[in-house]
Amino acid sequence: MSKKELSRRDFLKGAAGAAGVAALGMLAGCNGDSEPTPTPEQKSEGIYTPGTYSARGKGMSELVVTMTFSADAITDVVLNLEGETPNIGQAAAEELKTALMEKQGAEIDAVSGATLTSRGVMEAAAKCIQQAKGEIPVEVIGGDAAEGAPANWLGREPEITNIAETWDTDILIVGAGNAGCAAGAYAAKNKLNFRLIEKMDSVCTARGWYAAVDSADALALGEKPVDRARLRQELKRFSSGKCNQNAWTTWINESADMQAFVKEIYAAYAPDCKLTVTVGDEASWPEDEGFFFPAIEHTWGRTEMSRNQMFQKYMEDAGYSIDFGVSLVKLEKSGDKVTGVIAKNEATGAYIRINAKNGVIMATGGYPANPDMMEQLDPLGTSVVSYKYYAAQDDGQGIKAGVWAGAAMQKEPAPMIFDRGIVTPGTDSGYVTLSTGGKAFASTWPKNQFNLGTQPFLKVNRRGERFTNESGTYDMMSYAATNQPGGVYCSVFDAGMPEDVVRFHTVGCSASTRKNPEGQLKNFDEDNGFCFKADTLEELADKLGFTGKDKETFLATCARYNELYDMQEDVDFGKPAYKLSALKTAPFYGFWMGGSLLTTEQGLLVDPEARVLNAGTNEPMEGLFAAGDCSGGFFVNNYPCLLPGIACGRSMTFGIKAVKVAAGIDE
Repeated sequence: MSKKELSRRDFLKGAAGAAGVAALGMLAGCNGDSEPTPTPEQKSEGIYTPGTYSARGKGMSELVVTMTFSADAITDVVLNLEGETPNIGQAAAEELKTALMEKQGAEIDAVSGATLTSRGVMEAAAKCIQQAKGEIPVEVIGGDAAEGAPANWLGREPEITNIAETWDTDILIVGAGNAGCAAGAYAAKNKLNFRLIEKMDSVCTARGWYAAVDSADALALGEKPVDRARLRQELKRFSSGKCNQNAWTTWINESADMQAFVKEIYAAYAPDCKLTVTVGDEASWPEDEGFFFPAIEHTWGRTEMSRNQMFQKYMEDAGYSIDFGVSLVKLEKSGDKVTGVIAKNEATGAYIRINAKNGVIMATGGYPANPDMMEQLDPLGTSVVSYKYYAAQDDGQGIKAGVWAGAAMQKEPAPMIFDRGIVTPGTDSGYVTLSTGGKAFASTWPKNQFNLGTQPFLKVNRRGERFTNESGTYDMMSYAATNQPGGVYCSVFDAGMPEDVVRFHTVGCSASTRKNPEGQLKNFDEDNGFCFKADTLEELADKLGFTGKDKETFLATCARYNELYDMQEDVDFGKPAYKLSALKTAPFYGFWMGGSLLTTEQGLLVDPEARVLNAGTNEPMEGLFAAGDCSGGFFVNNYPCLLPGIACGRSMTFGIKAVKVAAGIDE
């Protein structure tokens, strides 16, 4: 049971202190990049040394706060939120600036809906204030750091000696995402002695759907049991045989029980919520493309509480609480056994030793928000991504801590990339370097993933050339653009789109386009710079940025595509006839697209019992478990998008499994 719960108010109250500790740690290695701290003689009679000071903070990306001081007051605040979400973090800029000026300090309330940006601003503002007081060296903001090679992604394990307090528990769960919340709720159900720490001030967002094999709900609909041999073959094919195939057994055999537990949670906190299992015709994927789409997708309707919030409420009702604002720093070992962790109170900067007698369950997510890890561990995936759809807290810290402790890590990447990263004409995929010195993916689309991107319409490169069969799993189109100019491509269709997408019958989350095509087309009625609509293909070519020879090629490609449609045979690239579409009826539509990155699944290798493997022996490490995206061995190369929800289903199943094994529960 949690002995200390950090409230949101406590977290915000201590944010300035945490920022100061972080600043001191960061600046310790700056050497000549920092100006000397002003001496008492150099300071004025007031609170501050007058001048302008800048500091970095971490929101959705790296941000910069610049504050101007008189001797006794903050006189101006400038926020550089270039890498924040335009309609969320950037939209909060004026409110945050006003709050800092009115408060004359960094201890302000977070802007609703922009918690991460608010935290980053508070962190940076606190460092500006400390600089003006002469408490820490002056931080130099510039682009020099971004010009050299990226730092080694692993870095060095920190040495922590100043432990402020010690907690003792049987099981420690690190991370309140899909795996961690499921693990915590299951531990609460079994009245175990556990703690769950989460570095954010709330549980992580949870999608409504996940995969389970042969659940009672699917079988009750008359669905035949899943062909498990074929399911294994499909997973093997996607991973090129590189995965731990025994680990699949845990999900295949135990996910139905996971679904039954989740159903209990919904019955308690959202009894009117409807469960849909994708079966029958809705689940069909034509055999002529060779893909397998089993009936495993379980989707709940919208509720006031997300599933993870329900898990949290379940824990709280059972007398437990989540320790929010407590982040993992490193694992601790005695000999070969993992005995616990060193964590940090994000509000005060104090370090906590947490002893875990029966084991530590890592549920810390992947590394999509860590540019160094992305560039060094998955350069190919990084090069085709244009849009961030990941959680900003997924920075790979749990994976790094495991490797420092001697854990084995999957050797090849497994990003979850969707063909929905819409960009403006002329924008390349991959990172752009911000004026703050940080990095962010290029798209500035202010909404969500552009779901229409998955539909298999004609796709051309910047030369106006068709270059691939547009039908396949979500990541195939993005990877097909690897060797195309800018790593992007253009999608083109005509007024027949609503009928086309019904005929295409894509499955999984892309099905939302055929269920509401008019909703997608509304984007093209806006003057947003991303979506283009025209009365002729020639006019569309101009709006999409094609000129000269490239425009001629684009128009010729459209004509050729019409020929293939009339023939009802794609002799150029082999796309099935029912996925061809005409470009004959105005209006015509087009947009440019890169990949959208949701998460990474290249993590610590685990066995079927969720036990992390030792890098030297490939034997289980005593006392260390992993579940969710920080665990590896389940996916390699990519995410098998035609098995919808399998990542989330795997996360919850292995979270529960880790608790069972750590506690010795035999079911």
